[in-house]
Amino acid sequence: MQIARDIQSKRYEDKNGVHCNAQMPSNQVKDICPITDAGTQLLKTAMQRLNLSARAYDRILKVSRTIADLEKSEDIKMEHLAEAIQYRSLDRENWSGQ
Repeated sequence: MQIARDIQSKRYEDKNGVHCNAQMPSNQVKDICPITDAGTQLLKTAMQRLNLSARAYDRILKVSRTIADLEKSEDIKMEHLAEAIQYRSLDRENWSGQ
């Protein structure tokens, strides 16, 4: 986990007040969390099926970026997106009492 923190500290060293992916402002998400066309399609499908908001879209990308950092991956891969989507769907199930 420390390695992921170090990666994020370096990424945000010139961004005042931002130290980790969770603090990333929404206007930086596209630049810091680029995904492939296939990843975009996966995320759009998940957004529709889970009825998620635009804010959830950014959150999933931030979590995906963190998962990629934990694996020391420069790119967000499909499996990182899928894992983040799964966490989001589990979170929604817990809130709805299922």
